[in-house]
Amino acid sequence: MEWNPQDLHTLSQCFVNTLSPSPEPRRRAEAILSDFSQKPNYGLAVLRLVAEPNVAEEIRQAASVNFKNHLKVRWSPAPNSDEPRIQDAEKEQIKALIVSLMLNATPRIQGQLSEALVLIGKHDFPRFWPNLLPELTGSLQKASQAGDYASINGILGTANSIFKKFRHEFKTNELLYDLKYCLENFAAPLLEIFLKTATLIESAANADAAALKPLFESQRLCCRVFFSLNYQELPEFFEDHMNEWMTEQMKCLANSYPALENSADGLALVDELRAAVCENINLYMEKNEEEFQAYLNGFALAVWNLLTTVSQSPSRDQLAVTAIKFLITVSTSVHHSLFAGEGVIPQICQGIVIPNVMLRDEDTELFEMNYIEFIRRDMEGSDLDTRRRIACELLKGIATNYKPQVTNLVSVQIQNLLTSFAANPEKNWKDKDCAIYLVVSLATKKAGGTSVTTDLVDVQSFFGSVIVPELQSQDVNGFPPMLKAGALKFFTTFRTHIPKPMILQFFPDLIRFLRAESNVVHSYAASCIEKLLLVKDESGQARYTSVDISPVLPQLMNNLFEALQVPESEENQYIMKCIMRVLGVADISREIVGPCITGLTSVLNKACENPKNPVFNHYVFESVAVLVKRACGKDASLIAVFEINLFPSIQKILVKDVQEFYPYALQLLAQLVELNRPPIPQSYMQIFPMLLSPDLWRKASNVPALVRLLQAFLKKAPHELNQEGSLRQVLEISNKLVSARSTDEQGFYVLNTVVESLDFNVIVPYIGQIWSSLFTVLQTRQSPKYIKCLLIFMSLVLVKHGSTNLVESVNGIQADLFMMILGQFWISNLTRITGFIETKLTAVVSTRLLCEYQMLLDAAAVEHWGKLLNSVITLLSRAEQDRVEEDPEMPEFAENIGYSATFIRLHNAGKTEDDPLKDIRDAKEFLPIRQNYYVSATLITAKLFERSCGEEEGILFQFSLNLGHHAFLSNHYSHSQWF
Repeated sequence: MEWNPQDLHTLSQCFVNTLSPSPEPRRRAEAILSDFSQKPNYGLAVLRLVAEPNVAEEIRQAASVNFKNHLKVRWSPAPNSDEPRIQDAEKEQIKALIVSLMLNATPRIQGQLSEALVLIGKHDFPRFWPNLLPELTGSLQKASQAGDYASINGILGTANSIFKKFRHEFKTNELLYDLKYCLENFAAPLLEIFLKTATLIESAANADAAALKPLFESQRLCCRVFFSLNYQELPEFFEDHMNEWMTEQMKCLANSYPALENSADGLALVDELRAAVCENINLYMEKNEEEFQAYLNGFALAVWNLLTTVSQSPSRDQLAVTAIKFLITVSTSVHHSLFAGEGVIPQICQGIVIPNVMLRDEDTELFEMNYIEFIRRDMEGSDLDTRRRIACELLKGIATNYKPQVTNLVSVQIQNLLTSFAANPEKNWKDKDCAIYLVVSLATKKAGGTSVTTDLVDVQSFFGSVIVPELQSQDVNGFPPMLKAGALKFFTTFRTHIPKPMILQFFPDLIRFLRAESNVVHSYAASCIEKLLLVKDESGQARYTSVDISPVLPQLMNNLFEALQVPESEENQYIMKCIMRVLGVADISREIVGPCITGLTSVLNKACENPKNPVFNHYVFESVAVLVKRACGKDASLIAVFEINLFPSIQKILVKDVQEFYPYALQLLAQLVELNRPPIPQSYMQIFPMLLSPDLWRKASNVPALVRLLQAFLKKAPHELNQEGSLRQVLEISNKLVSARSTDEQGFYVLNTVVESLDFNVIVPYIGQIWSSLFTVLQTRQSPKYIKCLLIFMSLVLVKHGSTNLVESVNGIQADLFMMILGQFWISNLTRITGFIETKLTAVVSTRLLCEYQMLLDAAAVEHWGKLLNSVITLLSRAEQDRVEEDPEMPEFAENIGYSATFIRLHNAGKTEDDPLKDIRDAKEFLPIRQNYYVSATLITAKLFERSCGEEEGILFQFSLNLGHHAFLSNHYSHSQWF
């Protein structure tokens, strides 16, 4: 794209139209720009438009946003992206222009160009953009001489963004090389501007706020760059100039700045600078404790004094949190004696902890207005950067070395708070909330489990005197609801400490709280029930079973579904997770199935209209799957009930192409197909042709679910599919899957099911093409995963259709190909097989080959025979835990997950693994059956080896099995004299 007046006019008009409130001209302009972006030099043309002074500001700003987004996609496209890459010549011109344009731009455009510069730097700096840092430092010095703090802050902001990588990336030689380069070029100019600005602040302390603001912003940016450059390790330059840095940073904490602090925005700027200083000294305390020691006492006192003056305003939370974090680091370090002075810990408790743990109006507002965020902070532990949590973490830190003092002091505080509440419950309810919060937050989690413990109170006594009155409150909506939420949180946290009879006594109260109007309260009640059902006794058995919840099950399910009707809880993930958990434990009768499947399909149909909450929706499908699984496992006649209720919803997902739910719908279909006995109803067979559509298989997230459904059809209706001529299409799909590295395992799943479900005479017309395809891929992809899948597939062919069919069909591709596969891949990779069924399958098949495959008993194959036996014994002698892949309980669904291209498995609709060798409990048992054959075969082979190679070699062969294998064989087969 050339830069000329015509292009300038066209681009300008397009950017004007992108700002149009009318959709038609906006879409047309976006389409034109998209076409232009495919042409060379488009990014350069847009950048020049941004620099054109005669173009309106709003057009240049729109162009700067477009330029940034263009670079994001085209500067360094992903390897599998179809987007064209910006050519090197254009890149060099952009890099030559962007710094000067950014520094001379207006603030809004400067921000966009700075982000664009950082995008370039992420890929090119410093190796492919060596001029960037010299250009920035040169511009910084010029701006400093001119006192141009707009440019200074622009440069520092850009440097801050570029250097952030030193905070997040792992330490490597390459990263340290880049850090060294940055330090050599930027450390000295950074200190120079930091000291100069500090001097200006001191001399202008009484100046107006407008003059001070850019100076404080400059100091804040200097501190953030300091943090990045010091994050990996203490650089020599900063160690040599530590006194200058620490002296000025101390002033930021100790001095007051009335001209700024008297206004809200000015105070926020000062707090941001102080928070940056607190992060810096915390970093030094964590990583450079010895070098920082000389400054520790002064900073600790400054932070202490600062915290005593910081108000409870939410705008000052960041400063309070970062300051307390510094004290936590000190409390757990070798310098914890700073807290040992008389009266220090009580002052911390009274002056810092209790004020920050007490509820504020903002917390109450969050409880009422944004229950999801409140729960994430309060229940799920995402509140580490809140005052309440960080204040408790400070107590935990001090308790590391002063536990008795902290425990006694906090216990007294808790009793005082409860006494205050008892004196005036309506007025002092926040004191009781504070007491409960302290007990819960200071509880310590036992290693390797979910159980917690506390020394602050006797849990059962506290539960009976403080928590039970809240649980037994007949008005679930009574004031204050936050106390009820706190009581439920305590119940949940200490659920393992409360005796089962006591919990069952209050279980109906938990069910009552599901009807609370407060979203937080009924969410906490649901979460408490859900987590109670996960509790296990010391024996590992579930503490609460279907027997325990059967008496209250109808009311429990009714209240759970009613809670989903409460405004803002229509997609409450805590309620739905509880439904899923209850259905996974309860005894599902026909009376329960009806209302549950009606309620779930109603929720599902609403979610189909606009899928918003992926966590909630996942639990909806898990709830449906577990209901189907447990109900139909008990009463097969209920399959028809589920088909009537679920088919309309599944059809809606498939027809309307609700992509977020497509894999879920396919998994539910597979579950229903597998539950049916052959012949499966025609309603399912009508779905099958859809599975063969190539378009469906193009979306990566659909593939595992499609394979799962295809396997179900192959198992339940193999002959019908063959009669309809669909087998060839199925094999074509499997071939495409195997050919792609990302889906090869899925392709083998299909082939395995074909081999297991169909007679060999049905497969014969295709078997040659199957082997050719698999071995062609093997030539270029010899990954452990692929070879493992190939060995398992070949083993299945032998088990299902005999060794003769396996060997002859493989050799039909090329003479003696099977022996070559055995020698090059099978023997060496056999020991890598994992999984109980897979290990048993391949071990048994290998044993059969040792006994049945005549070529292995030939003198020429004696080495292969010995090595194969060696591999079998190695495989079977591994520790049991190394060989068995246990099927875990349902994993926790990631709460922060969103809709993406990643397949998400429904645990409760999971495929039951078929064991092709059910009669053999353990592969070790298969060896004694054929032990005599082993003895004779071994001796015969040894004699053959001796005859062809000499007596000495024959004797050596008999000792080719290592001593560990002899021990293994002796342990398991002691009655065999040969062993």
